Amino acid sequence: MKLFVDSGNVNDIASLVPLGIIDGVTTNPSLLAKAGGEPRVVLKEICQTVKGPVSAEVVATDVTGMVREGRELAGIDEHIVVKVPFGKPGVQACGTLANEGIRVNVTLVFSATQALLAAKAGATFVSPFVGRLDDIATSGMELISQIVDIYENYEFGTEVLVASVRGPIHIVQAGRLGADVCTCPPAVIEALFKHPLTDIGLEKFLADWEKAQAAKG
Repeated sequence: MKLFVDSGNVNDIASLVPLGIIDGVTTNPSLLAKAGGEPRVVLKEICQTVKGPVSAEVVATDVTGMVREGRELAGIDEHIVVKVPFGKPGVQACGTLANEGIRVNVTLVFSATQALLAAKAGATFVSPFVGRLDDIATSGMELISQIVDIYENYEFGTEVLVASVRGPIHIVQAGRLGADVCTCPPAVIEALFKHPLTDIGLEKFLADWEKAQAAKG
C-alpha cells in the first residue's frame, strides 16, 4: 500500500521523505493556505521534494473553470495530479482532463456509487473520506470495502486513496481491505513508528549493554 503525506507544509514533507516510505502527497486549498506562500510555487517545491504524485485541487466549481484550472495545475510539474471535487461538474471535468492524459484525483467521495462514477470518468485516484464518515456514525471502512470490491469486479484502473485518516488504525484497516493508498497528516505517520514495548525493549537492551561493559572494566 502506498503512503502519501496529507500536507501543504514543505518542511514537514521534507522531513519524512528521507525515510524512504513516502510515495506521494495530497494537498487542498485549506492546507496550502495554512502553509502560506504562493500556492503554485509551494506545489512545485513539493513535487521536487517527493518526486511522486502530488494532488493539487482546483477551486473552480464549473466544468469550464475546472478544466482550465486543471490544465494550469498540470503544467506546474509532471508529478501534479489534478484534484476535482465529486459532482456532475467534477465528473465531467475529470473525463475531459483524463482524455487529455492528465491524471485526476476525484475527492470528497462518500459513497460507492460516487466512486463508481469517478472510475467510469477515468479518474486515476478516488478519495473516500473515512474519518468524516466515522464522525457521523457511518463506517468509513465499510465504504472502502465496497469500493475495493466494485473496482476488482470490473478491473477499473482507478486507485482507492483513503483520505481523512485520523489514526494508525485506519491505515491498518485500509491495508487489510486492499486499498491502494492512504494519505495521512504528518502526525499520523509519526505515530506509526511508536510503540511503548519498542521503547521499553530498547531501553533494556542499552541498559544491559552498559552493565556488561561496566563489568568488563
